[in-house]
Amino acid sequence: MSIKRCCTPPPADAVDRTHEIELLRAIADPHRAAALSVLARAGCPVCVCDFTELLGVSQPTVSHHLRVLRDAGLLRVNRRGTWAYYELAADARERIKRAVDVFFPQGAHA
Repeated sequence: MSIKRCCTPPPADAVDRTHEIELLRAIADPHRAAALSVLARAGCPVCVCDFTELLGVSQPTVSHHLRVLRDAGLLRVNRRGTWAYYELAADARERIKRAVDVFFPQGAHA
């Protein structure tokens, strides 16, 4: 009877993944993920006032979540008078995809 051995994992690399972790942390909250989903489907900028009902949270909470996404570079904001309109940054989808790909490089085993 032979003993089945586990494969030997490759050594840990020295790649700094801080940037990718911060980006993924920004979208890991359910309200922020929902806001991204709304904006991805909207096709036009969405007023901050609309997110209160869409997300079911207070206006200060909406502002906090949108700021986190904006600080992560995933959103653009355009101010029109007292209102702020949000839309996805042009490269948001690609940046998220690249962040995930850092952890699951091409050719890695599933």
